Amino acid sequence: MRIVVGLAFIMILGSLASALFYLMRDKGTSNKTVNALTVRIGLSVALFLFLLFANWMGWIQSTGMH
Repeated sequence: MRIVVGLAFIMILGSLASALFYLMRDKGTSNKTVNALTVRIGLSVALFLFLLFANWMGWIQSTGMH
């Protein structure tokens, strides 16, 4: 489970880095920055939903706040 979450975080950071790269390179002339940020949001939502599903299935256990 840690590997899946770690890979998802790396993909999210990669998408964020590519958005920054396109923002600096294109200076807002294309939609590449918007597309990269849209991918980042999609990956973040997918990761959140996957974590909720994994908790529901019992693959991970929430410890709560003590």
